[in-house]
Amino acid sequence: MPTTTRRFARIVQAAVTVALSTAAFAVPATAAPTSPAPPADHHGKAVFVQNDRVEGNQVIAYSREADGSLHKRAVYGTGGKGGVLGGSVVDHLASQGSLTYDSQHKLLYAVNAGSNTVTVFSVEGDRLQRRQVIESGGVFPVSVTAHGDRVFVLNAREGGSIQGFRLKEGKLHRVEAWHRALRLNTGATPEFTHTPGQVAFTPEGSQLVVTTKLGGNSIEIFHLNREGVLSHKPVVDSKPGAQPFGLTFDAQDRLVVADGVEDALLTFRIHKDGRTTLVDAAPTGQQATCWVSRTGNHFFASNAGSSTVTRFLQNREARLERLGNTPTGTGTVDSSITPDGRFLYVQTGGAGAVDAFRIHADGSLTKISTTKVPDGVGGEGIVAL
Repeated sequence: MPTTTRRFARIVQAAVTVALSTAAFAVPATAAPTSPAPPADHHGKAVFVQNDRVEGNQVIAYSREADGSLHKRAVYGTGGKGGVLGGSVVDHLASQGSLTYDSQHKLLYAVNAGSNTVTVFSVEGDRLQRRQVIESGGVFPVSVTAHGDRVFVLNAREGGSIQGFRLKEGKLHRVEAWHRALRLNTGATPEFTHTPGQVAFTPEGSQLVVTTKLGGNSIEIFHLNREGVLSHKPVVDSKPGAQPFGLTFDAQDRLVVADGVEDALLTFRIHKDGRTTLVDAAPTGQQATCWVSRTGNHFFASNAGSSTVTRFLQNREARLERLGNTPTGTGTVDSSITPDGRFLYVQTGGAGAVDAFRIHADGSLTKISTTKVPDGVGGEGIVAL
């Protein structure tokens, strides 16, 4: 096993004892509602959390109060099963973007890794209605992204692949010609560090970005032409030992990637031909930095091995200044920020919970609450509205 792989696995394994002890106290699963959840007047203010439950994946809906606190409204079955990658403890999907909101169409997409499917929900406030369950076009889907009427799913196993769909009248239709094999080294041990991490459209929708973690040590960029046709091969930017994982984009559409081996946020300029140029590398000083979210010029990196969030401010030269670290529950994983930039919600995969924080103008965080998630240990996927 390569040194970087052993190092990363040891870091995450440090959370095992706490994660297992916490799991014993996990909240029992709640069945999906057989009738619509009672109406609530929250004007679309909600947080949705996926638990990746192996017996049956679920999305838990929480209403979001004015002070940022959460109140559980309902638990919705996705109609599919969750899955667990080999070696994972706090991050069973080892990905970012497994639960994605399409604001244009008011749809929520959830991956069902254990059944190789994707679920489409319609969203009304803090209520969901399941519209469709469709095959992902590969094995073990872990991330999904949407732009206009195009949706792409990232499948993690058997070398990894992406599959494209057209959205018509609120339902996905698979486009066979939009399937691309990634041919990554996903069979190496531990599995969860070698599967791909995320798929995402660039903000203008002309390129598709895939992070491959240790399976490819690369960022891979596919081009889409005006008709939406996907390039046959990606432009690959690789670096031995690198583990590009979660990603986001800054206000100037530059790519910002969390690297789980370098424990840093890396900023890249993406050129029209798909090549990337490194602009900045900002270390967190923490362990297992794998997820990242952004509001304005502030970035928040989740550190699974340290159970912290690192705060950054980006200056005009696109350099990231580290502002400090904020502790969370055990196993800090995926996160989401409300559209108004006021609140940050962080999943803690070891604790099986969501930590809520108020975001201040200077980028500092104030803890609001911790909310237990039913069967939430190891779960990933969160959307704040």
